[in-house]
Amino acid sequence: MAATALVLAAHPDDAEICMGATVAKLVRQGWRVELCDLTDGEPTPAGSPERRAAEAARAAAILGVARRTTLALPNRYLMDGVQARQQAAEVIREVRPDLLFLHYWEDAHPDHVQASRLGEAARFYAKLTKTEMRGEPCYPRRVVHFVGSHYRLHRAPSFILDVSDSFETKLEAVAAYESQFGAERGQEWVAARSRPPLAPALRSLGEYFGRLIGVRYGEPFIMREEVGLASLDALL
Repeated sequence: MAATALVLAAHPDDAEICMGATVAKLVRQGWRVELCDLTDGEPTPAGSPERRAAEAARAAAILGVARRTTLALPNRYLMDGVQARQQAAEVIREVRPDLLFLHYWEDAHPDHVQASRLGEAARFYAKLTKTEMRGEPCYPRRVVHFVGSHYRLHRAPSFILDVSDSFETKLEAVAAYESQFGAERGQEWVAARSRPPLAPALRSLGEYFGRLIGVRYGEPFIMREEVGLASLDALL
């Protein structure tokens, strides 16, 4: 039976930016991959809930994910708490993933920090038996943190995945978010954030991590626990 992965992200576009190529690669390898956005990501200057939902659906179709869901938690004010944990835990109990992907826990964006904490707690809640939460108990085998910090920092990855064969799909999925990264945001917005356009920046970052492992493109991941290998066959 194919393995299952669940990506819990704070906003639509986080999964695509941070690990879109990995999602596409896993799907091509036969994994069942589901995305869960904890918020709808709105309000934003050029977006709306309806437009953002359509963009997220388009991006998910590009990546080939099995399903994408959005919880009704508040963008900008996302907080780790019992009710939020239970909502996320119910998603985990329904999807029953082998791997749970969460934000890296160190970030300048408060929603990303809270999403990481919330997700780790939800994993624990999902295994509870005497509870009113929907679904049967489930405890994902491993938690893997995707990297996309707003801090200017570099953390040594636990591993880097070769995504050379799926990186262009990632860029296509990111481009689906026209309200966030399209021309209507304008070069003034780019200059104000002191950042280059997103696609070239993502390509450069992918090339950097790819170079570290001797391939064209790579995506980094961090785990709190040690990474074990059942075989050395997969080493590059």
